[in-house]
Amino acid sequence: MWGLARLLLAWLGGWGCVGPLAAPVHARAGPRGPTLLRARRSWVWNQFFVIEEYAGPEPVLIGKLHSDVDRGEGRTKYLLTGEGAGTVFVIDEATGNIHVTKSLDREEKAQYVLLAQAVDRASNRPLEPPSEFIIKVQDINDNPPVFPLGPYHATVPEMSNVGTSVIQVTAQDADDPSYGNSAKLVYTVLDGLPFFSVDPQTGVVRTAIPNMDRETQEEFLVVIQAKDMGGHTGGLSGSTTVTVTLSDVNDNPPKFPQSLYQFSVVETAGPGTLVGRLQAQDPDLGDNALMAYSILDGEGAEAFSISADSQGQDGLLTVRKPLDFETRRSYSFRVEATNTLIDPAYLRRGPFKDVASVRVTVQDAPEPPAFTQAAYHLVVPENKAPGTLVGRISAVDLDSPASPIRYSILPHSDPEHCFSIKPEDGTLRTAVSLDREARVWHNLTVLATELDSSAQASRVPVAVRTLDENDNAPQLAEPYDTFVCDSAAPGQLIQLIRTLDRDEDGNSSRVSLQGPAGPDANFTVQDNGDGSASLRLPPRPAPPRQAPYLVPIELWDWGQPALRSTATVTVSVCHCRPDGSVAFCRPGAQLAPAGLSTGALLAIVTCVGTLLALAVLFAALRRQKQEALMVLEEEDVRENIITYDDEGGGEEDTEAFDIAALQNPDGAAPPPPPPGAPARRDVLPRARAPRAPRPPGPADVAQLLALRLREADEDPGVPPYDSVQVYGYEGRGSSCGSLSSLGSEAGGAPGPAEPPDDWGPLFRTLAELYGAKEPAAP
Repeated sequence: MWGLARLLLAWLGGWGCVGPLAAPVHARAGPRGPTLLRARRSWVWNQFFVIEEYAGPEPVLIGKLHSDVDRGEGRTKYLLTGEGAGTVFVIDEATGNIHVTKSLDREEKAQYVLLAQAVDRASNRPLEPPSEFIIKVQDINDNPPVFPLGPYHATVPEMSNVGTSVIQVTAQDADDPSYGNSAKLVYTVLDGLPFFSVDPQTGVVRTAIPNMDRETQEEFLVVIQAKDMGGHTGGLSGSTTVTVTLSDVNDNPPKFPQSLYQFSVVETAGPGTLVGRLQAQDPDLGDNALMAYSILDGEGAEAFSISADSQGQDGLLTVRKPLDFETRRSYSFRVEATNTLIDPAYLRRGPFKDVASVRVTVQDAPEPPAFTQAAYHLVVPENKAPGTLVGRISAVDLDSPASPIRYSILPHSDPEHCFSIKPEDGTLRTAVSLDREARVWHNLTVLATELDSSAQASRVPVAVRTLDENDNAPQLAEPYDTFVCDSAAPGQLIQLIRTLDRDEDGNSSRVSLQGPAGPDANFTVQDNGDGSASLRLPPRPAPPRQAPYLVPIELWDWGQPALRSTATVTVSVCHCRPDGSVAFCRPGAQLAPAGLSTGALLAIVTCVGTLLALAVLFAALRRQKQEALMVLEEEDVRENIITYDDEGGGEEDTEAFDIAALQNPDGAAPPPPPPGAPARRDVLPRARAPRAPRPPGPADVAQLLALRLREADEDPGVPPYDSVQVYGYEGRGSSCGSLSSLGSEAGGAPGPAEPPDDWGPLFRTLAELYGAKEPAAP
């Protein structure tokens, strides 16, 4: 088989570049047929190159396709298929010349795969098998570097060391990095020197000088350039900006703008009052500028306090304790401002604190009188005569000590007017005799006022304690009404008696029997020494009696002088059960063994009587209310509310109103009455017209209605006196007309009666009842 000789010549004109050529294939005849002899070659024949962006007025010849079977007779036709065949690349079918028709861009497409074949022009029979080859677009430096992520923003702490990394910038070049230096980039700093530098190969931006101070310049604009071709002349370049911001560090101590601060405050300023602001200046930011303030000297720390405000910048000087112009008129002390956060890396730039002097002048102000004591505690014995001296309240005018003061007691603190005070000197005396048992403490409020300025006044609490005297005799703690069993043993305890003394230390009263309990019996009282005594049976008790025993008891205290009193203990003799409970008492005894007492019965009877009285009163009120309502109902008669006792009539009840408005609007005016008949009047007639008798024979409804209609027309007592006038007008649209006599003619004989069946649907029920025709006689 003959091989296809391919010859692709890169036609580059004046560029002086030639592409690889295909080695020719030769054939010679041998004893067994033609033998293929291939010339040796040292290149790859199926890869060819074309320079990108090359363009000319005519298509550019890039190579030639030739086969050994083509002897120049014009019988061979060359075909080209594949990527770009016929559009980008065209071939001359006769000569095999391949041309490129337009400028190529390697960044859009780097290579094209084509298929070449030689066929017979007449029959299109392939002369050789198709062969594939590649045309590569050779790169040229036609794309500058770009920074896809620019512009950049970076932050670096101030005072950073030289070489501190700030940020890395990266540029991209669309040219082929494997061919030449078109994509080899070099970074340089165009603007930002001498503060920053950039690594030429990596693009890392670093600090170039030490101790860059944010307070001097906070922001830097650095311009970085990337250039291809290794940075040589003729290379393309691109640039970007890097905005570098210096972040703050605590490298500046606080400083007071002045060494001495002077303030003034009135002496009446209370604790917490703001005296002034001290502002130390720190050029740092945020937490690095927070400061704490303190007072260094002791005398200033006692009277004043200082603290930072909510922003941690200013020092607020406030009053710590009350000031007194008369005692001290000025204060001098030192104040220190210190950073709260200190970075050890910058201690060499310290110390991070500053001191300033402060002088505070106390200004005089009108002050109310000042009492010699913050509170007074006085005592006075009870039962003393009014006017007894209790004590003396004293106050002084601090502004003018010689000024007179007027004293008074606030009325609400002494509502019972138990005390009085002398306005000139504040002497406090009793106004009534005091009783300790009624009230021990009296809490007064004394007001001191300057005579020349009533607005200057002050108050002081005065507590007066009433001292006790032995003025109350001891008495029993409660009435004692006890019992003793008739079987009680001698010496048995009957009752523990307790005493009460309203005086102080009154629990040490003594108790004894005043005399024998009776002629034939006695009791013993044993003083327990603690304000109580034990009532016991004697060793030899007398025979019991029916009447209760009244045991007289004598009480006295240990006061000076001692006070005595007597009391009586009632002891009943009762019969007891074996368990000690009372079975019954002897007649006359006050203790009841069982049942209700007389007092309980009286209480029950009283409650029942009260309930019965309330029930009777409630019933009477209810009945009175009902009677009042009934009277009102009978008297409440209105024009359109009429009570009837029968089905008709009612002429007497219609005299109070005119019902002419209820007349049939469709009816004509009534004709004049017949001769001899009385004229109609708007009053009740004196005599009623006689009613015509009912005709004999079977009832004829039509004839009966006509008869009654004629009677109504001729009767002068008919409406407007009859209240049935309300229903006289039945409205329009009735098939049978109106049945009322108001619209009927006076006089005249009735016409022929119509059967009820012809009256219409409204009278269907009436027709069924009365309108049935009688059956014909056989």
